[in-house]
Amino acid sequence: MPEMSNLDSYPPVFRQLSGAPQISELKNYSMEDTAQDSAPIPLVDLQCLNLDKLGEACKDWGLFRLVNHGIPPSLLGKLQDHVKKLFSLSFESKRALLTSPLPYFWGTPALTPSGAALRGALNVNWLEGLSVPLGQLSQFQSEDPMLDCFRHLLEEYGKHLARIATALFEAMAKNLNLGPKQSESKIAESTGFIRVYRYPPGSMAGEAWGMIAHTDSSVLSIVNQDQVGGLEIFRDNNWLLVNPIPNTLVVHIGDMMQAISDDEYISVKHRVRVNKEEERFSICYFVFPAEDSVIHSSKYKPFTYTDFQEQVQKDTKTLGYKVGLQRFKLN
Repeated sequence: MPEMSNLDSYPPVFRQLSGAPQISELKNYSMEDTAQDSAPIPLVDLQCLNLDKLGEACKDWGLFRLVNHGIPPSLLGKLQDHVKKLFSLSFESKRALLTSPLPYFWGTPALTPSGAALRGALNVNWLEGLSVPLGQLSQFQSEDPMLDCFRHLLEEYGKHLARIATALFEAMAKNLNLGPKQSESKIAESTGFIRVYRYPPGSMAGEAWGMIAHTDSSVLSIVNQDQVGGLEIFRDNNWLLVNPIPNTLVVHIGDMMQAISDDEYISVKHRVRVNKEEERFSICYFVFPAEDSVIHSSKYKPFTYTDFQEQVQKDTKTLGYKVGLQRFKLN
């Protein structure tokens, strides 16, 4: 496989380019609707936050690029370097080193609350990843110097992302005229976690998705992607490319924020396309409502994120995909 170097660093399923039943199943997902155009994603400046521009981006797009976010470029560079070093380890080494509370997974981004891969009927995705619940990160102790340094970088990065998510949510709550009761506990720093993804390159790029089309279950998701590209969003019945721009973050509205906003803000459908020549890395932050926080909406039955998560797990196991907010819609 000329496109993939360091072959033993990839999960075995990705080393088998032909005849793998798990991969052939993915042909059910059409690869013909190729995104041709680059999306003119709205730009939001965190240092000079314009509430009108922020509101328009959330309503019309469901995502935006964030600039002047205050994360030092040196931290982003070190984090990306450590991610590449970590994923270049052999598959067997990663399975041995990366254990609870930092589970290593592959073939699906759908995980149980404990971090185990949730394998439905159609959810083999061309990716491997690491899940990092930030509230439990201090429990992860390693004598390996690289892993120990990686933990410290993640802790520092997580603090920045919590700051950013809180500032954005407070601005959105103001835009939506949410009272203290409506917004209280709707975003909880303790729920924040980071997912680190590697999308291998390869000739399966014509048959498999890095990540199939979905919406995020979070309140907000904040994506730090490398320069390879592959993220696509669905808008006006078309798939559009979200081209990488250095030193910017991509912020997604999640399902919880859509429900909190009474569908005024949209949880954008997105996917990741495999690159034939280069592997792709992304570092994603997700944050949720507090566990016992009930979301009240004129569009949906009252529910907690725990209720939502349990339904998503059930649908993924039985149907092979997430149904999402539609399960909670009022008739």
